[in-house]
Amino acid sequence: MLIYCVEDDESIRELILYALKSGGYRAEGFESGVEFFNALKNNLPDMILLDVMLPSENGFAILKRLKDNISTKSIPVIMVTAKNNEFDKVKGLDLGADDYMTKPFGIMELLSRIRAVIRRTQKESSSSVLIAGCVRIDNDKRTVSVNDVPCNLTFKEYELLHYLVKNNGIVLSRDKILQKVWGFDFEGESRTVDMHIKTLRQKLAEAGADDVIVTIRSVGYKFEV
Repeated sequence: MLIYCVEDDESIRELILYALKSGGYRAEGFESGVEFFNALKNNLPDMILLDVMLPSENGFAILKRLKDNISTKSIPVIMVTAKNNEFDKVKGLDLGADDYMTKPFGIMELLSRIRAVIRRTQKESSSSVLIAGCVRIDNDKRTVSVNDVPCNLTFKEYELLHYLVKNNGIVLSRDKILQKVWGFDFEGESRTVDMHIKTLRQKLAEAGADDVIVTIRSVGYKFEV
């Protein structure tokens, strides 16, 4: 497995690369987005460790470019950054990061997070197409259609819908949704789920699917078709 690390602090970058190689991974490091994207032209990694505070282009902008590109959007990304406030964490996860680690961190924790993301992403990629009523999800292409009409979703809206449809008819608590969609360590609040449910409902309704996401009072939500 090849892992790219984008980190402008040389000492931290070298420490991460040493830890990755000691853990049995192939690893390459880059101090800027320019170097990183040049490397992507020649070889795509299996995972990316991405800092936020980088010269020229910050990690959030790099992450958005990755998720907007069909050739790189499925590559798992772990944000590794000193920015530890809730807003930045939510922003990174909503843009498509698979996990968000704050500095300082332990090497054993980093390797554990990497293994957890590998397990989660490999499991998710095993199911290609989900169909529930008029909603069709193609997980290989990461596309959603309603009555054969494309429905454009953000990265987290897609993951939320995929999780709901995969559990069609099952009541899912807000805490469980947070854990599965935003990451096992995400200490967010229920308003994060509620906000995404609201926008997801609007987009599904505009595409022709009404009342498929049901609110279960004081518990959470379920997809019901």
